[in-house]
Amino acid sequence: MDDIRQLLLAAFDAEHREHIAAIRAALAAVETGRPADWNDVFRRAHSLKGAARAVDLPAVEEVAHRLEALFDRVVQGRLGLDRATAGVVDLALDRIEGLVAGLPETPEPEAPADAIAALDACLSGGPIPGAAPPPAAATERAPEPTPAASQAQSPAQAPAQTQTPAAQDGAVAYLRIASDQVEALSKAVHDLNAALQGQETVTAAVAGLESGARALRRSVDTVQGRTGEMVALARRLREAGDPAGAALDGFVDRVRRLDGDLRGVIRGISGLARVQSRSTGIVDGALRRLRDDSDRLLLVPAETVFGGYGRMVREIAREAGLAVEVRLHGLDLQVDRGLLQALKDPVLHALRNTISHGAETAQARRQAGKPEALNVTLSVASKGSQLLVTIRDDGRGPDLARILETGRRQGLVPPGADPTPESILDLVFAPGFSTAAAVDRIAGRGMGLSVVAEAARALRGRATLRAAEPHGTEVAITVPLSAARQPVLLVEAALRPGEAPQTFGLPSGAVAQLLRLSERDLASVASEPAARINQGGRDVVVPLVPLASLLGSGAAPLPLHDGLVRAVLLRCGPAFCAVAVDRLLDVRVLLVGPAPPLGGDPALMSGTVMLADETPALVLDPEGLCVRARAGGLVAAPVAVPERRKARVRTVLVVDDSITTRTLEKSILEAHGYRVFVCVDGQDALDRLRRDGAEVDLVVADVEMPRLDGFGLLQAVKADPGLTRLPVILMTSRGDPADIRRGLDLGADAYLTKQKFDQRELLDTIGQLL
Repeated sequence: MDDIRQLLLAAFDAEHREHIAAIRAALAAVETGRPADWNDVFRRAHSLKGAARAVDLPAVEEVAHRLEALFDRVVQGRLGLDRATAGVVDLALDRIEGLVAGLPETPEPEAPADAIAALDACLSGGPIPGAAPPPAAATERAPEPTPAASQAQSPAQAPAQTQTPAAQDGAVAYLRIASDQVEALSKAVHDLNAALQGQETVTAAVAGLESGARALRRSVDTVQGRTGEMVALARRLREAGDPAGAALDGFVDRVRRLDGDLRGVIRGISGLARVQSRSTGIVDGALRRLRDDSDRLLLVPAETVFGGYGRMVREIAREAGLAVEVRLHGLDLQVDRGLLQALKDPVLHALRNTISHGAETAQARRQAGKPEALNVTLSVASKGSQLLVTIRDDGRGPDLARILETGRRQGLVPPGADPTPESILDLVFAPGFSTAAAVDRIAGRGMGLSVVAEAARALRGRATLRAAEPHGTEVAITVPLSAARQPVLLVEAALRPGEAPQTFGLPSGAVAQLLRLSERDLASVASEPAARINQGGRDVVVPLVPLASLLGSGAAPLPLHDGLVRAVLLRCGPAFCAVAVDRLLDVRVLLVGPAPPLGGDPALMSGTVMLADETPALVLDPEGLCVRARAGGLVAAPVAVPERRKARVRTVLVVDDSITTRTLEKSILEAHGYRVFVCVDGQDALDRLRRDGAEVDLVVADVEMPRLDGFGLLQAVKADPGLTRLPVILMTSRGDPADIRRGLDLGADAYLTKQKFDQRELLDTIGQLL
């Protein structure tokens, strides 16, 4: 029975979050003067009450019942949602979140008296009592938004746990799994992957045996070709009475038997090679999927750690008698759990700092044209190889004069020095630095922002503070994702002529495009190589630098293979830079550790990864590479491309309304030598085909798209005499046999489903059609 209730509680945890988020969104809409769907809000409060009853949580049910009654009156127009009432709703939602978060420690919580009293006062029309401050433990303890959030305990207290979804009757159930077990699974999968690398040696050995047997067979064939002469010679020797004739006959028989036996051996080896190749391909594909799935288990949404911080900030503000609006953005970003845990306390300190130093009186805010409640925003985003956590408020903003005065008093600024505004703002991260007039429970000890800075430095990142526009303060914590598992593009480059190529990694978030450049794609700007590429529908020229030049071996020629220069287009803020390499290998989710304490420029290295064969590889910093490339003077003239006529690069048109799917398919196809055009829906694709159809060799199209779906696009293509012979592959999440038959009946050359998506199947299908 306990197991059943745990499953129900896991489902309730997800459901109550959804309902509370929708109610908060309605409150935020009213705050900004936008309409809200109060019928939907009422239904959500009703559903929340029923769900609490189903998991036997009467405390939550009591609060939800009163919220339901309150929203019913709002729907009927009998109650207005003024700021005081909105504050009561916020309090009630916070108390529900707190009750659910505390279930592991308090399985049968009591109803929150302050929220019940405030809701009853709203419903009766009486004065709303002040919200009682929460217990000290609730204020000081980090939030525990889900059973998956590691219980906010230290390793000594309890093992961290993570959640993994499992399909259950069409819904999503959540299982709680200790994170060390997930990490052990991931390590075991990677160890298995390394062990199976030996299969490549076996495959190569079998291929070598087959090649050797066929060479031996050719030698036997040479001898076999002269058996006629030997038979004739044997006959003449026998007729002359020479016993060598019989011996020669025996030799000819042995040659013939050898030829037959050798044929059998070759057939056996060839069969073994085919079986080995098939089994290796199947095992490799299954292992790759298993490896990717196990790696993804270690990535969790930022919401698992920061999701409860909105409630925490509101609790802190209520205790201080302040009104606050909290917004959380980007919490669906998948980040390594360990990195999030390392940032948990620093982010909470920064949020506390916004309350203590950003809050103003209601009158001061009104005079400044601001809403009465302090607006606090917590945002999480990835930028290239960096994780960016931003805490912003619209409060009073940093007081540079006061900060400078405090810095001088504490001896942080030399007498007579005139620091820049940036230097002044950096003073707030010094240990013990505080501009607070007095010490209270929120501020005054000078610990908050110094904790933020120390944590950022420990993660090889940095913290900054600046004035926000038009009002307030922004604290940004930037740390490399190298402290976590992340997708890494693996490339090969020989750093010196004649040396074996080395493997390097690049954070895939900074990779804009994979390039295969022919002679016509190369240019020269200021006597240095550049690449002509298409960006946003227009041709642009970007610097093209060999990776060997960037890593310090001096000017190097562009690596040329099969008449093409392979390069990685890196995104450097608003600009781009192309880095030429010998080979583009693969994109893998890998655990990126700290950069080694080796020689060389540390600005070019962001970490290390362990490859499948247990050899380490450097992960390069895209920003550092771009800075080095812009410095110039590192590149020799591009090598001459042979004048022989090159085979035309095949062009594939990818049509999908999902930017994620378009980007994935484009990267896969470009990595395998195809030129790729992308369109956002069927109508966009049809317009492109009617304009540039002669350049397109094949179309890969989604089925479910706005304006014109994949079926409509297929019909239009097959009905156009100029396009009717163009191969079309439909690719969709709908695997219904009727849909597949419809697509094939309309003339689709292939129909692939996304649930079973395998890039090899896509590439093989395209290869067969082209």
